[in-house]
Amino acid sequence: ELEDKFLAGDMSRIEGSVQKLASKAVAKGKMSEDVAKDHVAGTLGRIRGTTDRGELGSCDIIVEAVIEDLALKEKLYRDIGGAVSDKCIIASNTSSLPIGKMAGYCGRPAQMLGLHFFNPVQLMKLVEVVRTEQTDPALFARAMQFGRELGKTPVECIDTPGFVVNRLLVPYMASALLMVERGVASVPDVDTAMRLGAGHPMGPIALADYVGLDTCASILEGWSSEYPDEPSFKLPASLKAKVAQGKYGRKTGEGFYKWDGDKVAGPA
Repeated sequence: ELEDKFLAGDMSRIEGSVQKLASKAVAKGKMSEDVAKDHVAGTLGRIRGTTDRGELGSCDIIVEAVIEDLALKEKLYRDIGGAVSDKCIIASNTSSLPIGKMAGYCGRPAQMLGLHFFNPVQLMKLVEVVRTEQTDPALFARAMQFGRELGKTPVECIDTPGFVVNRLLVPYMASALLMVERGVASVPDVDTAMRLGAGHPMGPIALADYVGLDTCASILEGWSSEYPDEPSFKLPASLKAKVAQGKYGRKTGEGFYKWDGDKVAGPA
């Protein structure tokens, strides 16, 4: 982290998450209380926070997960490139930004790849492992194995906008909003149709709210700027309006729905 106060908050959230998962395991009969206590202590004992980027020099693998801002990432990657060994895997958890650009920032393109985990990371099984034309095949194979060792299912993909999941998912959410804007159906009816007709656990517009409307808009703006002739990257006017109003969905309590924590509370 950049500052100790941020680091303290991060470590507190990690501890809370580990404790919560252990408590659920006890409640489900998967762990005894003593085993859960040892598990929590052992997990937290393997985690150490720092604000000193020089300490990255001893790492075998680094997964960068700062906010989706290339200007911010550029300075970080220059520091990482100067600190790490020639054998270190340098990975970004980005969901939408080009891995190749970050490879240029760090000056170690053969060592750079994407490791895109899905939220909540402790529960979701998928990790997209993203290679560029310059990624060292041996390091890429190590990254795939790293994903498996974490208990995830890694999928291999090339450095393309949104990789696999978001390349399909973000245009899908945008298409749902454009459908509402054209008067085809209402927001709740579009979501109900996809839940009951396609078996999706959440409708596309509720999902956009859950992800964050600001995040969805930022991704579409970046893609449409880079690929202006791609119609599936169009930014819906309704999405742009919600973001301008500061209504980002779940994180602000209101978007296309009203939210009570992680649950939809009703129409906005």
